[in-house]
Amino acid sequence: MDFQQQIRRRGGAIREKVYLRVTQPSSWKLPKQSSSIAPPDVWTNSGEALPTVPDGPDEAPVLSEVTDAVQRTDQDPVPEEKRTWTKWAFITYWFSDLITISTWMQASAIMTTGLSATDAILIVMCAGVCNAVPTVLNGAVGSELHIPFPIAIRASFGYHLSYFCVVVRGLLALFWFGVQSANGGGCVTAILTAVWPGYARFPNHLPDSAGTTSQGLLSYFVYWCIQFPLLLIPTHRLQRVFWVKTVLVPPMALGMVVWITVRAGGQGEFFYEPAKVSGSKRVWLWLSNLTSVTGGYSTLAVNIPDFSRFSQSRGAQLWQLPVIPVFKTICGVFGVISASASRHLYGKTYWSPLEIIAQWQSTPGGRAAAFFAGSIWLLAQISVNVSANSISFANDITTLCPRFVNIRRGVVFASLVGGWAMCPWIIVSSASTFLAAMASAACFMGPLAGILFADYWIVKRKRYDVPALYDPRGIYGSCNWRAAVTSLVVIAPLLPGIAQKVTPQNVRVGAGIANLFAVNWLYGFFASIAMYCALNCVAPDRRTLIPAVVPGYSDAGQGPLHGVQPPGCDDIESQRGGGGGGGEGGKSSSLRSSDEKEKTTSAAAGSPEKVAAPSASTEVTWSV
Repeated sequence: MDFQQQIRRRGGAIREKVYLRVTQPSSWKLPKQSSSIAPPDVWTNSGEALPTVPDGPDEAPVLSEVTDAVQRTDQDPVPEEKRTWTKWAFITYWFSDLITISTWMQASAIMTTGLSATDAILIVMCAGVCNAVPTVLNGAVGSELHIPFPIAIRASFGYHLSYFCVVVRGLLALFWFGVQSANGGGCVTAILTAVWPGYARFPNHLPDSAGTTSQGLLSYFVYWCIQFPLLLIPTHRLQRVFWVKTVLVPPMALGMVVWITVRAGGQGEFFYEPAKVSGSKRVWLWLSNLTSVTGGYSTLAVNIPDFSRFSQSRGAQLWQLPVIPVFKTICGVFGVISASASRHLYGKTYWSPLEIIAQWQSTPGGRAAAFFAGSIWLLAQISVNVSANSISFANDITTLCPRFVNIRRGVVFASLVGGWAMCPWIIVSSASTFLAAMASAACFMGPLAGILFADYWIVKRKRYDVPALYDPRGIYGSCNWRAAVTSLVVIAPLLPGIAQKVTPQNVRVGAGIANLFAVNWLYGFFASIAMYCALNCVAPDRRTLIPAVVPGYSDAGQGPLHGVQPPGCDDIESQRGGGGGGGEGGKSSSLRSSDEKEKTTSAAAGSPEKVAAPSASTEVTWSV
């Protein structure tokens, strides 16, 4: 079979697939795959079947069966061969996330509220710490159990109530996907203007209400086309993208700062200006800006298991603790220095690096610099969308709609809905709307991060029954009322503040509510921890307080484990091919073999040991 025949037959397979998708809506349904861990009646899927080239010239294209190599589903615990993330992967991941146009602008934007440059840099550094601590604590769930966020959150919220958390996180991922894409469109404008100077005079045919111009919309479309194929890179192979950005972005960013500082003669008046506010007003402005900057990355403190589950070792993800504040602060300092120097050099303050690049377009050498700088910032924007937004949303929607969506389809959905349907250029064009959205995100993410941390580290002491997390009839139940009450009580006082932020002309709130909203992330995180722990002390769910970890994989390669079952589930266990029955009402039971009782006993005494997989010849018993 020659190359041309292969191309023709491959094209025929693709045409056949497109025809089925258009004419038969049922063809969108993914083939049900056997999960390595979920019960047989729970729908799971893996990579979408691909069209294969037929052997004979007269055979029709067919959809191939998914091979054993990819049989493990998108939401299953990550197999050992895909745990490829070392400490360097986490360092470059956060470099990819934090060295962006948005982070560059954060510190300098704080100064527009009346605070000093010193205040702005300190706020960014404190926000980095506020992001780093819960990120590392919640990342332990992924690095130790190798499960994603939509599965891990079931331990604290319950199987079905966890969908609320997944929906909230998914909507925020779409929002940030669109915002970062809109910034990426600005990079394309700088690149095209450097190549064709006449592009700067591209005629506009859109009304002011559109929130963008014809030039801006065309640049956005070009950016979207460049970004789309990169979104399809599997998560365990993303390190290559991060490494490319890590090599290219620092010299460019540092070069921009050095260049504009030298051109300004080391002058920058407002870098040394004192704050324009004082007293209690300055304190509340400080806290309000801290909340906004923290809220911008608070989502990753919740869904970091989506990435830490690929960790090679438990300690690899600990490197997030120092690198998040460091990278965030360095990028913020760059933004403040360049903004200060730009006002001295150009007579106008430019907060964005793209605004500075736009000033280089008047000479051939300047256009060359603009082309290369714009291209590297373009890579930076694509990297953060790939790493922080598209994959996170894909994990969320795969959990919600496993019959029709897998990871690949999820990122395609994010690129269409987050990239176009949400009209992100309108959000970015309004600074007040953008800041309100950032602050509102923290209202929901703070409590979720707090509950996830409290449940894993304090209430259950790192002892999760992973197979039960995949079972709607498992010990974690459908709804954990403790998490529901905690979320409702903690978030409810913040709702008037959200309404006032979104529609300040129509909603008035008192000083107390306004001040509480100013610290909504810190309040939500710590209040949820305190209340969730208190409710579990007063009314603990003893079924879930197992004496040892039940992992979702076998270290010895003997097959998957099946977890603890609630009372009255003998028939479920028989479907799963497991052993006997469950425990009495109100008591917890754990799976162990007769020759492992000593290990489990020691785990119950305080060491969260894993329960090993029983061998085929070992009689499995259930102990109460």
